[in-house]
Amino acid sequence: HPGGLAALRAAGGRVLPATAAAAPAAVATARLVLDGIVGIGGSGGLRPAAAALAAACTGTVVAVDLPSGVDADTGAVTGDAVTADVTVTFGGLKPGLLVGSGAERSGEVRLVDIGLELPDPPVRVLERADLAAALPVPGPRSDKYTRGVVGVAAGSAAYPGAGVLCTGAAVRGGAGMVRYAGSAAEHVRSRWPEAVVSDGGPARAGRVQAWVVGPGIGTDDAAADLLREVLATDVPVLVDADGLTLVAKEPDLVRRRSAPTVLTPHDREFERIAGPVGQDRIGAARQAAADLGATVLLKGNATVVASATGPAYANPTGTTWLATAGSGDVLSGLAGALLAGGLEPTLAAAAAAWLHGLAGRLAAGGA
Repeated sequence: HPGGLAALRAAGGRVLPATAAAAPAAVATARLVLDGIVGIGGSGGLRPAAAALAAACTGTVVAVDLPSGVDADTGAVTGDAVTADVTVTFGGLKPGLLVGSGAERSGEVRLVDIGLELPDPPVRVLERADLAAALPVPGPRSDKYTRGVVGVAAGSAAYPGAGVLCTGAAVRGGAGMVRYAGSAAEHVRSRWPEAVVSDGGPARAGRVQAWVVGPGIGTDDAAADLLREVLATDVPVLVDADGLTLVAKEPDLVRRRSAPTVLTPHDREFERIAGPVGQDRIGAARQAAADLGATVLLKGNATVVASATGPAYANPTGTTWLATAGSGDVLSGLAGALLAGGLEPTLAAAAAAWLHGLAGRLAAGGA
């Protein structure tokens, strides 16, 4: 780019070939490094000379559009790549900045609008205003039934906390009523007195608008019967944790459903029901959603939500401090409350992930 080169030299800049012996030392002493080695059309890892420059960086690294060596569509990193402190990307967010290894390499992502007219994106990111517009808010004529009743079949004698956490998240997540139909009734009743506890299982719990099943229920025959009973209903059902282990043994329980199903696996659970995640997390979630006829919320450093049709969502909130026992139980209860409140399943799952991630950040900061 002759004009750019002339402007750089006029400003006092110097130019070195990437293969010059002095190039790595020049990069190593720089306080600020702008990474523009390759653009969004690049593929594979960095070539040796570029990899040596990337490894030499000690100052703040700002990537132009995306860190070099990151696949713009999937976030895959298959060789040497730049790790940026900040990525300034133009026109629209690239999926590779939002998920997988690409999210780990991108640092803080800043989007600059340069006036491009873009088609409807295959991947979306929710922002605060989207949540404000989507979340159910009670009106003057609302009551506990119109706000949504969610059923929770979670917890057991061995894992009562799963029932307590899942129920509490549904209560706090905006449900008008929570009906609990698990095996940790005593613990749930003492912690959440507003929850309606059924001692007769889901069949006697009463009418609900959505179910959450799986956290802490175990994987024995009784748990399998509980899962079948919930999946036989005609309302949206979210399946998590032990429920996913059971679905892996009998996936047609989900495939046969006419009502919506949301599955919330982490990578190891996903592998049981759909095979290895691989480098393309969005593609893997989409394929599993199409195969099972469900919405898939794939947990990870950047959670992905996908259905068989329509856009996927990449979640921008969260923190590594959410990697703790019980975190998933809370996410499930929250998503169940949003399902019962009438949100479309993919949006309900994406909104729950967004709120859960924000809550995790606040909690990690001492809230």
